[in-house]
Amino acid sequence: MPVPFRLLIAACVLALAGCTSLSSPSSSVSYVVVRHAEKATDDPRDPSLSDAGLARAEALAGLLRSRDVVAAYATQYRRTSDTAAPTAAQHDLSITSYDADAPPETVAARLRRSHARGTVLVVGHSNTVPGIVSVLCGCEVAPIDESDYGNLFEIRIDGDAPPVLSRRRY
Repeated sequence: MPVPFRLLIAACVLALAGCTSLSSPSSSVSYVVVRHAEKATDDPRDPSLSDAGLARAEALAGLLRSRDVVAAYATQYRRTSDTAAPTAAQHDLSITSYDADAPPETVAARLRRSHARGTVLVVGHSNTVPGIVSVLCGCEVAPIDESDYGNLFEIRIDGDAPPVLSRRRY
């Protein structure tokens, strides 16, 4: 075979290999789960966020600015949707509502079924976040104190690998 023909075949093989890897990227999803930010005292049943809460919601959006956020979830309460709003706005997303009383297994199943790639923000409450995180990571998560607003849990799932949980303050 002449050398140019061998080079042409090699170039075609490399080009096809590159197309294959582009068309089937690895499946990786991160669920970022937080409790709503600090609440105001304007409505005992459905309070809005306080000034500190609004600042925390903006800080969360800043942390997620460079991420590929594909969805933002919040319960039916104002404080959760107000916490998710800055992140949703910067990624041009609508906030998807979920029931605060839904079992964590139901919430986690919905998240897994709906999202296989990207970063998904989930905003809940002190009594719901630990359960959702526990189900998503398959691990035990300690309760969140009613006065604690700064926990950020990230559950990263790469393909068939076990979920990896990281926790930090924001």
